[in-house]
Amino acid sequence: MTKNHDPRVRIIDRRTLSDGFIHLEEITLEQDMSDGETVTLKREVHDHGSAATILLFDPRRQSVVLVRQLRVPVLLQGDPAYMIEAPAGLLDDDTPEVAICREAMEETGYHVEKATHLFDAYMSPGALTERTSFFVGLIDVARKVGEGGGLSHEGEDIEVLEIPFDAAFEMIATGEICDAKTIMLLQWARLNRSSLGP
Repeated sequence: MTKNHDPRVRIIDRRTLSDGFIHLEEITLEQDMSDGETVTLKREVHDHGSAATILLFDPRRQSVVLVRQLRVPVLLQGDPAYMIEAPAGLLDDDTPEVAICREAMEETGYHVEKATHLFDAYMSPGALTERTSFFVGLIDVARKVGEGGGLSHEGEDIEVLEIPFDAAFEMIATGEICDAKTIMLLQWARLNRSSLGP
């Protein structure tokens, strides 16, 4: 059972709605409101595990390695279905550091010697349980050691992109990069660029 750290909120029922790739529950809870009233609420919560993401930065070339892949929910919104993003993935029972180094290799073919943890964030706390750990890893783009491209048995078909950092940052304003985790990582790098090498 989930620990409840706030006495104003009490979970009174949990019902599984779907248990496929995602786990979807209907949560019934009581909440003590600020006016003293107690109300009963129902919320649907999507749980598919915690995740990690990384900005791969080449300090010599002042470039980043990002990926482009199909995102079906974006397609359903009527936006371009192939999004440019930082590598990311679910933890799958690993620590965030181990998971993100694995994902970086699978998606891009780059081995990350040291993934530096930056911060954790809930990406959409109104409906998702997912907490994402954010990392930066310094690489040399000339030293790609794997194929990259994702795992074919998981239906992944990932394009690996090297983009000059300044150009990538400008792609936020043009809408070419509209993925939240990638924007957050690029903003962090803009603020901390002097710590990333020459």
